[in-house]
Amino acid sequence: MPRRLLLTGAGSAAVAALAGCQVSQSTTPTPQPTNPQSHPPTSGQQDEAALRRKIASLLVVGFRGDRVGRDDWIVRAIRNGLGGVILFDRDLETDAERNIRSPQQVTTLIRDLKSAAPGRRLIVSIDQEGGRTARLNPSNGFPATRSEAEIGAENSATATREWARGLVASLTRIGVNLNYAPVVDLNVNPESRAIGRLDRSFSANPDVVVSNATEEIHAHRAAGVKTSIKHFPGIGSAAGNTDFEVVDVSDTWNRVELEPFRRLIRAGAADSVLVAHVLNRQLDPNRPASLSPAVVTNLLRGELGWQGPVVSDDMQAAAITRRHGSAEAVRLALQAGVDLLVFANQQVYDPEIVGKTVDAVVDLVRRGQLSQERIDTSVARVDTLRPKG
Repeated sequence: MPRRLLLTGAGSAAVAALAGCQVSQSTTPTPQPTNPQSHPPTSGQQDEAALRRKIASLLVVGFRGDRVGRDDWIVRAIRNGLGGVILFDRDLETDAERNIRSPQQVTTLIRDLKSAAPGRRLIVSIDQEGGRTARLNPSNGFPATRSEAEIGAENSATATREWARGLVASLTRIGVNLNYAPVVDLNVNPESRAIGRLDRSFSANPDVVVSNATEEIHAHRAAGVKTSIKHFPGIGSAAGNTDFEVVDVSDTWNRVELEPFRRLIRAGAADSVLVAHVLNRQLDPNRPASLSPAVVTNLLRGELGWQGPVVSDDMQAAAITRRHGSAEAVRLALQAGVDLLVFANQQVYDPEIVGKTVDAVVDLVRRGQLSQERIDTSVARVDTLRPKG
């Protein structure tokens, strides 16, 4: 902040003025006291403010509450450029209702959140896969939905289309514009606590997964809702859940698990790709997929040719926080090629997470560990997920 300067040497000019005397042209005019806050920001300050807003636009954050006021931290963050929010029906720590109580209530909540965003282009996201993984469900006034496993077992294009349209109708009814779905993991381990046991996969057969996922994506696109195919590079063989533990699929993963991603990308059916926190030493001996340039840049962008936005799984998940601090995980994710960072605020609840993350990324830019061009590239990719202004 600029320091206030002590103004001196103006006494004789002030006396002359009071006496009605002419002050000579050689007399220095009396400086007027100023408020330091009234000075326009310097170009450096403007540049940093712009950079902070760009970084904030790459974050999606969860929050507590089924209504918001203009002074709530999440609303202030949105006014300052936060890219998006993620909604949950239940709070993991308290097991209480979190953001969704009824269709009318959550519609009002989303309207108020969007009204705080410049151009109303806020990403409002959710996990609405169907079945047991559905934040909109009968407990909060929405229709029940069948699981991907049920849909894949029937494997009827007509039935899948009808199911997907019903699922999407709940999203458009309330104003959600990004759904972290469909799951395109292959059900290679039916006992997986992350996929198989929860009926989150269409099938172990790539053909069934791709055909049903394609129908689901088309239904979303017809309604103007973006999707995120997940969990790259495949977690269908995972024994555990990365939200709660470090998960290693090095001995169980097979390259056939890339096929749904490869084929959907090739067909132009992907809006974004969500990358998992699994450790897969076949692809990277040291880092989980979400923090690995070998996986995100070389495999996903290079071999599979994906040039659109890459979305992180929850950046507060135990799978990465047990090995990396928050700032370190953010650095590694961005350097790996991830564009949109999701902080569910479920494993831990941190109302300061936006400011902390923006500060950490600004520091990376200052130290030359991340370029502003890299930030701009991610901003352009993430903008493709936003509703049109």
